[in-house]
Amino acid sequence: MLRRERISPTQNSDEPVNRRDRSLPPLPFRMRDSTRILFKCSLSNTILDVLSRRPGWELTTGEEWNFHWATREWMSSSFDRYKFTSRQFVNHFRNDFELTRKDNLIKNYKKMKRNLEKNKSKESAKYTFMPASYVLPSEYHIFVEEFKKYPENTIWIMKPVAGAQGRGIFLFRRLKHIQEWKKKDVTGSDALPYVVQSYISRPYLIGGKKFDVRIYVLVTSFRPLTAWVHREGFARFSHSRYTTDCVEDAFVHLTNVAIAKTAPDYDPEKGLKWSLNRLIRFYESSFTKQRVQEMIGDLANLIVNSLRCVEGLIIQDSHCFELYGYDVLLDEEVKPWLLEVNASPSLTASSQDDYRLKYRVLSHMLDIIDLEGKREGKEIHVGGFDLLINKGVLVEKTRGPDPHNCFIPSLNLRLGEYHESKSK
Repeated sequence: MLRRERISPTQNSDEPVNRRDRSLPPLPFRMRDSTRILFKCSLSNTILDVLSRRPGWELTTGEEWNFHWATREWMSSSFDRYKFTSRQFVNHFRNDFELTRKDNLIKNYKKMKRNLEKNKSKESAKYTFMPASYVLPSEYHIFVEEFKKYPENTIWIMKPVAGAQGRGIFLFRRLKHIQEWKKKDVTGSDALPYVVQSYISRPYLIGGKKFDVRIYVLVTSFRPLTAWVHREGFARFSHSRYTTDCVEDAFVHLTNVAIAKTAPDYDPEKGLKWSLNRLIRFYESSFTKQRVQEMIGDLANLIVNSLRCVEGLIIQDSHCFELYGYDVLLDEEVKPWLLEVNASPSLTASSQDDYRLKYRVLSHMLDIIDLEGKREGKEIHVGGFDLLINKGVLVEKTRGPDPHNCFIPSLNLRLGEYHESKSK
């Protein structure tokens, strides 16, 4: 069970800093003698801009580097054979798929919940942030039995376990609608692995449209677990107004930008996104402040407990960190549901606002990784990031006195509270 620690509001990255924690390994010779930092980057979008414009950082194509924004293919083919020096960092954990592949996420979530229930732990009550889920084809017969227990018009959603950008996703109400998936192809191969989940058919709507929320979570260690959450993010809206009359219409049910762009009347300038700041302000105008804080608390617990599911499974390596893109759906009761966790959240901007947001998130991420050695190591706020879990301990804040003059503790999650002018 994770412990909790209270934080002081004065601990932040704006305080004067002199040097890093002495426990960190020594810097390689290039970084002791100068601020020159060599990086490699496999992408040519926002992350390359951030790295190229960072003072003292230089692009290299050789094997002598301090920072590598690598592809999943590099992690699979080269990570195990690469001889890291003391201060080299790469942007993935070796087996991050335990969290980011949909089938593994479901298996690990179920296993954690089952173990907690077996041990009669009160923590099991926190594991209600994923809908009924099954991995196919391995759990097909279990799914069929469960399917029969649900009302006749229940909607289900099928997703390929390693899919992205909405590809391969479809909804159905009848078992016969997945018969084509079950059939073997002409090569005789088995049906492709999918996950099937009960569809959240009553999402919270804004302007009659469905949306999900992208939250950026930075994990710098799994053992001990250390995680930061950025205050910025965005809501992605579906292209068309929501209805359950037609489950075949992807423009109604999917919020992926890649899907919306294929609509004939898609307007790239107008876009289909809200900032997280705007979304939280909308909720504050629609609900009591206490209800909004309860929702943010539920989101904090969702992030913490999803990471706990894989805390003992991810291969810990001090050279690794990972920026995850959490996709969450809020239903009509503003209860959050975890849709998926992305190991490679899109860094390609869909608008100027989107570019600036992603640029800030990535810049603040590098401030936390801190190859320049500017941090003291005790900060709980860095740029737009807030420390949620510190070496296995939950980080709390105080919101202020309640009517009984008692301070109300809550987890250190401040979604929608980022203001650029105050952070410079």
